[in-house]
Amino acid sequence: MFRFNPQRRAAVAFTLALASLASLAASPAMAQDASKPQLVIGGTAGSNIDQLQSGIVPLLKAKGYKVKLVEFNDYVQPNLALADGSLDANFFQHEVYFNQFKGDRKLDLKALVQGPIAPMGVYSKQRKSLAELKEGDRVALPNDPSNLARGILLLQQAGLVKLKEGVNPLRVSELDLAANPKKIKLVPLDAAHLPRALEDTQFAIINGNFAISSGLKLSDAVLLEKTPDHYLNVVAVKTKDQGAQWAKDLEQAFRSQEFKQVVDKQFAGYAKPAFLQ
Repeated sequence: MFRFNPQRRAAVAFTLALASLASLAASPAMAQDASKPQLVIGGTAGSNIDQLQSGIVPLLKAKGYKVKLVEFNDYVQPNLALADGSLDANFFQHEVYFNQFKGDRKLDLKALVQGPIAPMGVYSKQRKSLAELKEGDRVALPNDPSNLARGILLLQQAGLVKLKEGVNPLRVSELDLAANPKKIKLVPLDAAHLPRALEDTQFAIINGNFAISSGLKLSDAVLLEKTPDHYLNVVAVKTKDQGAQWAKDLEQAFRSQEFKQVVDKQFAGYAKPAFLQ
């Protein structure tokens, strides 16, 4: 039976990412050829890196770009690598997380274009549906503030909790619950570790990319979120690069009919911006 070990994978993925970035920094190829510039794009394991590989890289290569993908298994390093120039762009985060992270770290980054995201979902190995949820059940969910709020909103969508009146839905936490009739015990964990939490908790609310990278399918979820636009993924670049020709070409690739066809065929069920509907 397949056993997902996020700690081991995270360590390996991060080590490989650092090694890849170090080799690129030391390579003359970073001095971009005017006719065939090299783009270095980061993404997180699972659906995000898969979308880049299947749908975006071929379009950029057709325009003459050399493209290097760097895989990460956490939500911190891709933005730091972008800010320090190790990456040209990244694709892994929704708009709410991006705005909060760049604000907290004072990073001069810009969202270039939105893209598809695998919906957050509620998964379980111990219960067949949310109707089987029992009083005191443990529910694991992401511990970063924006995705913690997203997970709590998903519980409210399911009618399992109720938020206090007037709270900011993008920043809610356990302290903002007005009602929790089943006395659910929330267990915040690092997002990459949530698939493993299925062994120890009754339910886990898992970001789509980490669910898929662990071998889960969207159809395995007992509940998928109705994803609003502010939880769609964004392509991020340094602010100074947003007007560069390569950035315009990257944005065009995400808006293209060719990419839409890839998404429709290979990433069914993903939440998408209006231009990919």
